[in-house]
Amino acid sequence: MSFTMFVTWVLVGVLAGVLAPLVMKRGGYGLQKDIFLGLAGSIGASWIFRAVGVFPEAGIAAMVVVAVIGAAIAIVAQRKFWPTESAGEEKTVDQVWRWGLGAAVVAAVAWMILGPSPQPAATAAVVMDKTYTVTPAAMKVKTGIVTGEVTDMKVAERVEQGSGRVVSLAKFTAKVVLKNSSANQTIRLVGGKIRYIDAQGQPIKLEDARTEPTLRFASYGNDRLDPGQEATESLDVDFPAEALKAEKLKAIRLELVYIPSPYHEETVRFSVSIGGQ
Repeated sequence: MSFTMFVTWVLVGVLAGVLAPLVMKRGGYGLQKDIFLGLAGSIGASWIFRAVGVFPEAGIAAMVVVAVIGAAIAIVAQRKFWPTESAGEEKTVDQVWRWGLGAAVVAAVAWMILGPSPQPAATAAVVMDKTYTVTPAAMKVKTGIVTGEVTDMKVAERVEQGSGRVVSLAKFTAKVVLKNSSANQTIRLVGGKIRYIDAQGQPIKLEDARTEPTLRFASYGNDRLDPGQEATESLDVDFPAEALKAEKLKAIRLELVYIPSPYHEETVRFSVSIGGQ
């Protein structure tokens, strides 16, 4: 039960009590008792209807009818079975109160029934991932004695469905596999930078306050590669919105920094015995 529905029951009960003497002039106990009877009948009948499941989805107009019937039954029953013995005209003050209160309640009930319906609560916007394919999605790379492959390349941003408003700026993701192709050198991978190159061969700048895309080797030991060893890292870096425009992006450049050093493998032999033999 909503607060609006309960207020409607109360207003209908008060209105019924105020208007009761206009329909049944004799047998009443005054304004206060009539309002009390109207409230009891209105709230009681409405509550019973909802409790037994009659018209569970009924609107305010239907519940007003039920409340009016309930209030009328209570007032008619009082006039019929427990009428007052006194007779005569109602005092002027009571009449003024009755008419003024009646007019206010009628206005309130009319506004609740005919007034503007409440606007539905705004629903949360649906945010979806918008993915841009990168062609080709995989590429072989080679720089000096370091070879490898960049795979699973894609660009994605999060946008609001319908309006297309960008919620999260674009990101470039990929998997980078690097291999030491040397036969006699060890390398230590220091890091790298990613550059987005336009048709004129110039880097496309990121927007202000965005992080320069870099390649870092997170795990300890993953930065050292002996001959033939591989290292795998995941890329998840900022991507410039300017590069999403048609024909704007022409290449992605990986600038890799590593330190090579001679690799030596020696054999050491030493004599041992078991059990004193």
